[in-house]
Amino acid sequence: MKPFALLAILSLVTTAIAAEKPNIILIMVDDMGFSDLPTYGGEMDTPHLDSLAKNGLCFTQFYNSARCCPTRATLMTGLHTHQVGIGHMTGEQSKPAPEHPPAYAGNLNDSCVTLAQVAKSAGYATFMTGKWHLSGTDQADWPLQRGFDRYYGCLSGATHFFHPYDFRIMFDGNTPDPNPKSTTDRRFYTTDAFTDHAIRFITEHKTGESKEAPFFLYLAYTAPHWPLHAHDEELNKYQGKYAMGWDKLREQRYQRQLDSGLIPKTWKLSPRDPEVPAWDRLYYETRAKCAALLSAYAAMIDRVDQKIGDLLNTLKKHEAFDNTLILFLSDNGACAEVSLTGKGDPIKDRAPHTALTIPSYGKAWANASSTPYREYKQRAHEGGSNTPFIAHWPARIKPGRDWFRGPAQLIDIMPTVLDLTGAKYPAEHKGKPILTLDGIPLTPAFEGKNLTRKTPIFIEHQNNAFVRDGDWKLVGEGVSPAAGLKKDKWELYHITHDGTELNNLATTHPEKVAELSKQWETWAKRVNVFPKPGERKNPSNKNKKPKANN
Repeated sequence: MKPFALLAILSLVTTAIAAEKPNIILIMVDDMGFSDLPTYGGEMDTPHLDSLAKNGLCFTQFYNSARCCPTRATLMTGLHTHQVGIGHMTGEQSKPAPEHPPAYAGNLNDSCVTLAQVAKSAGYATFMTGKWHLSGTDQADWPLQRGFDRYYGCLSGATHFFHPYDFRIMFDGNTPDPNPKSTTDRRFYTTDAFTDHAIRFITEHKTGESKEAPFFLYLAYTAPHWPLHAHDEELNKYQGKYAMGWDKLREQRYQRQLDSGLIPKTWKLSPRDPEVPAWDRLYYETRAKCAALLSAYAAMIDRVDQKIGDLLNTLKKHEAFDNTLILFLSDNGACAEVSLTGKGDPIKDRAPHTALTIPSYGKAWANASSTPYREYKQRAHEGGSNTPFIAHWPARIKPGRDWFRGPAQLIDIMPTVLDLTGAKYPAEHKGKPILTLDGIPLTPAFEGKNLTRKTPIFIEHQNNAFVRDGDWKLVGEGVSPAAGLKKDKWELYHITHDGTELNNLATTHPEKVAELSKQWETWAKRVNVFPKPGERKNPSNKNKKPKANN
């Protein structure tokens, strides 16, 4: 065959693949910090995620909503968390709270549709495995009722990895699974089970009557959220790896981030959290205990990567790998909850019914996971809200591209799915009006183009908030409506030059603070950030009853 004829055929094949609707797989991990993966500065063994990153597109500034429930609410709907009724958290063991303002009811409301509902309207098969965490006991807002054809996982938040118990047990569709299992030769472990059920769903779809239809899969791991439970095989692999401590680990990760070009060489490493003790000042026994906790955390991420490898092999087996868009991210930044230097023992604290907050690695290791940034989960600073984000799609994303440095956010996933599936975003659903989207498609980035965002990016969680507009970021802790917004709570950073948020320019650029805070106030009013549960709309007038939230 002549060369030009072969090229013509290859061109036609490539065009045909690109023209097909892609399968879409959305993978989310839980409480993983910005620097844990090798691509983002870490040292853990994650060859499959490394490969997705090397051959895909990696974002340096992709924002989540700083915590589990709010992130999942925005991810699934494309709307801001307050708009869909999960301004704070869900009521895991209860129905929506009627005494709360609608924005804080704790359950998905009727003003939204999910990614699954949208994909399904375009002819997609829709599957989910893992952590839902978007509803209480009201079954109307469980996965099968919100657009997924098949579901296996935990409806609530954190769960015991080996022995799920209480209301945090496994569900097969709408039915509790009293004897959870996976297809591996190891004992039950949620990471394995979530992946194995996802593989089963895909395999049965690709060998069934509807095998030509594209599929949408949402795989939501609970790892590496506490409790830090891991198989012995991975625990042994990482034994002793972190004896150098959190100070040295931060330095090593920071240097790798500089060397890879992830962050500019002008960015400084944020100082160690002032509450965190220097590693060298700890007793030997304390250091050994702390090192074991991060080893368990690393072991959990390692196992996630192994199971992602199994998923990728399934795609290749069914010749679906090239035309599947895989998106990978974390729901929030590193978790500094529970303790300062960690609690529990990764070996001893795996028995049935052990408390779910142990083992946990504490603020000290979270400070390292957040490298090079400040702060953690629940906070609006970069350490709490900036997630690794990898997009891989051989049919459309060329390997070898540089970092994508434009800011993007969870609100952009829904427009991306709409763009790729050909679905139409509904004006109403089941007779209820659906709110309009603020996000933009990420597809131009897949082609190496810039995103054209016309409005700033906003978040708010527990009175922690930010506005991101171009080179500027206004971020605050303790932001509230009392006597107007507390302007002294706002910090201003030129985020392009000072990405680790060390040089607060609020006093030298008051005009920029006024401009951005006004934009945030307008957004907060539109999405019903205030009033919050227990707050009055006008706190200065204590004699008036609060008005209803419209």
